[in-house]
Amino acid sequence: MTDQPSTVDHPWDAKLDTSVPHSARVWNYWLGGKDNFAVDRAVGDQVRAIYPEIVEIARASRAFLVRSVRFLAGEAGVHQFLDIGTGLPTAGNTHEVAQAVVPTARVVYVDNDPLVLAHARALLSGSREGVTDYVDADVRDTATILREAARSLDLDRPVAVMMLGVLGNVLDTDEAGAVVSRLVAAIAQGSYLVVNDGTDTDAAGVESVRVRSDAGDPYRLRSPAVIARFFDGLDLVEPGVVSTPHWRPDPHAEPVKPLSVACGVARKR
Repeated sequence: MTDQPSTVDHPWDAKLDTSVPHSARVWNYWLGGKDNFAVDRAVGDQVRAIYPEIVEIARASRAFLVRSVRFLAGEAGVHQFLDIGTGLPTAGNTHEVAQAVVPTARVVYVDNDPLVLAHARALLSGSREGVTDYVDADVRDTATILREAARSLDLDRPVAVMMLGVLGNVLDTDEAGAVVSRLVAAIAQGSYLVVNDGTDTDAAGVESVRVRSDAGDPYRLRSPAVIARFFDGLDLVEPGVVSTPHWRPDPHAEPVKPLSVACGVARKR
């Protein structure tokens, strides 16, 4: 494998640094994608050697995205999605799932990695009736996210804020909580918050995060109880905050063991 990712007809942004691993590209590697660099694969291999379960976690997290978006677009009746920390395009993207249920669904993706944004603009095309848009912003910059998202979303109507695998990039837990609070405060009643993040419930997982941090890709694992606090003041959808593969699994799927990743979906009153 060469040190070049799959390319699109867009020049790489000047801020793309291929000498430092990036979470989105490392996860892309674990999911079997090709949109990553040698440094991402090196860190991915180091982590996987210590913590083989990370590949299961990556796949379970992607499957949760699909299940949660289907629930929101269908049963919950939400037709607007703000997906923060998009990651690289793969099968079952938020707009694909939502617009398969509701063709008029509107989806805004947010990321600050130029490779993610280049691929998103080139490869993510929504339904003819719906809207798919992109915002270049850091998760902490909620003012920019909300201002730019408002070009495509009506924030006076219910929105599902998707934060899958992104809050661990905000290392300070108080700051992460403040980010969530600002976003929730800005969305309408009847909106939803969706969170999925790694937990500190496995010693090998904790060690693997140290390897990532040493390589320049720091990440903060938290306890399930701390992750649950991100939903304070909201009404959790059953089954609450659980290990990710256990959130409303396909009834026909084989039972799976808990993994060191937790998720939840909650409604704003």
